[in-house]
Amino acid sequence: MTEISTVFVEGTPRLALDRAGSGPLVLFLHGIGGNRSNWTAQIEALCDSFHAVAWDARGYGESDDYEGKLDFGDFARDALRVLDRFGAETAHFVGLSMGGRIAQDFCARYPDRVATLVLCDTMSDFRDSMTPEKRAEFIRLRQAPLKAGKEPRDIADALVDSLAGPGADEPARRRLWDSIAALHKESYLKTIEASLSFDRSAEIDRISVPTLLIYGEHDRLTPPSIGEALHRRIAGSELAVIEDAGHLSNIERPEAFNAALLAFLSKHRDRAVARRTESAGRTAE
Repeated sequence: MTEISTVFVEGTPRLALDRAGSGPLVLFLHGIGGNRSNWTAQIEALCDSFHAVAWDARGYGESDDYEGKLDFGDFARDALRVLDRFGAETAHFVGLSMGGRIAQDFCARYPDRVATLVLCDTMSDFRDSMTPEKRAEFIRLRQAPLKAGKEPRDIADALVDSLAGPGADEPARRRLWDSIAALHKESYLKTIEASLSFDRSAEIDRISVPTLLIYGEHDRLTPPSIGEALHRRIAGSELAVIEDAGHLSNIERPEAFNAALLAFLSKHRDRAVARRTESAGRTAE
């Protein structure tokens, strides 16, 4: 049984992380309705060869909430704090949905700190990647009910139905439901507002690190066609479509997802390097 420990990045806000293993750093970034527990199966799959770390983004899980509006770039600045916490000069970034957008934003801001990118069930912007009808549906299911007084658990059933693929089993659906029910309402609303204006589409062609794109076959929010478009724009990128998976491909089909992820990261393992030789001991904290 893999022993996963929880550690914290001190500061404002304090960030909670799950971690296991040692070696090159892999940082997992969850989606807008998730938390660090979404990546448990991936931490277990990678920890024999990598230092696998999953965070609760600010305002999620055990990470602190924060004052004022959210600037989407705050997530990238927080991720930089995580790399520095573990003495990593560069890291492998794995981001799903919102996490993929955070990874793109980080890469645009701090390209020298990125070893590889794994972008899962994600997009580069809301304007061009979503039709007006899809954007309206996104808001209707998430933002409007909460502003009308409902709580995250009240919208969980509808969101699970909209995100899970037709083959998702009950344990996968339950994990997704639990993540949504655990959302911090006010922080979630601020994240939705900041996400709707996110746009890194102009920087996609500039991505020069090895990149893997993973999409669920039945993802209705970010269908494989979005991955195919990114694949054409990111030089040398790879595309994997996970059969019979919806938007949460890592939770719905973890074995297939992990196989694609591990094959890719193994090829590029040593691109992620520590800043100082003594930092190797810090990864075991």
